[in-house]
Amino acid sequence: MPRKRFNPKRAIAVSPDPSALQDLANRVRYGGNPEHKRNPGDFGLTPPAQPSADKTLCDEVGVTRRRVALRLLREGIRKGLISGQVRGRFPQNVWAVTKDGSPVEAQLENPETGSYHGYPMPDTDPFAKRVVENWNQRGQVQD
Repeated sequence: MPRKRFNPKRAIAVSPDPSALQDLANRVRYGGNPEHKRNPGDFGLTPPAQPSADKTLCDEVGVTRRRVALRLLREGIRKGLISGQVRGRFPQNVWAVTKDGSPVEAQLENPETGSYHGYPMPDTDPFAKRVVENWNQRGQVQD
């Protein structure tokens, strides 16, 4: 069963500079986490997949390829959906929305390399609605 408690301190950073966001988007990487995978996809994880009962699964929102996860991570950054909390040179969290409208959250796993892993946000997470609203308000961004 996915988690029932969420960090109430999460907040989207205030008006980040677009050029700084583009620079940040160019520097991040996507690692992944086997606990959020039923299908190992092409993430190259060890173990390839180890779904955990208390974690949401990327498979459920169609994120089974590394390039899709990285695209969502970078698009969330370019839209400024990053946390104000920073570790090193990278925000602790980045949020995005899949093509089918599912909100996802990426968490910094390595502040030295800027590597993240992500997961779908459950419907029970009150912050998920705010992510979708901000995503839709900020419109399209250029690659």
